[in-house]
Amino acid sequence: MLEPEVFLRIGAFLNWIGFFLVPILLLPLLTLTFPRLFSEPARRLRNYLDRSIRWALNAAIFFAIALVMAQLAVVIASYAFALSWTWLSEAVIYAFAAVFMLGSASALTNDAHVRVDILRPKFGERGRYWIELGGTYLFLFPIMIRLITLGEQGLSRSWLLFEGSRESDGLPILFLFKTLVPVFAVLMIAAGLAVALRAALKLTGGLPADAQDDPETESHYGA
Repeated sequence: MLEPEVFLRIGAFLNWIGFFLVPILLLPLLTLTFPRLFSEPARRLRNYLDRSIRWALNAAIFFAIALVMAQLAVVIASYAFALSWTWLSEAVIYAFAAVFMLGSASALTNDAHVRVDILRPKFGERGRYWIELGGTYLFLFPIMIRLITLGEQGLSRSWLLFEGSRESDGLPILFLFKTLVPVFAVLMIAAGLAVALRAALKLTGGLPADAQDDPETESHYGA
């Protein structure tokens, strides 16, 4: 078991990193205010965020495959051989959580989340971009930042103990399972920033209104 000071130092280091990265969240607003000065950095940052989110999506795909295989093993073991293992059932739960937590950011950047806003379709294209900006800053960023800070102490304690399953034959990786929550929040902040940057660039003409959202295509406009 590691000393508590180790995790406290790591936590303090991560907090300082987050503190210095917070001003980056203002880049979409700066792009709206000073488009000639900040459009190119905004394009480059958005392309970088999109590539990073794609890595998370690849990880989600891996866990989706693992989920199918683990669930198939559970069904076969249970109904064909009357066998049951806690670690295998927990593997299904952990894989499902990983798919959701790691894949949500990509769904946000690709506009694949289910929307309940009945007013958004009634606005024009520019109006929808303003709604994306407002929703990102008023709801997404505050909620995700709060989610990171809310479970900080519990997560530190879990890592301190290398917390595992409460069952004797369960997986000893509960501390990694709990880590998915702040990872999810960070990925969603990155995805929200990418969405806000896209909206700001569209509003200021940094990206043509009919341009595809693929970052490889958009990078040619910044050349």
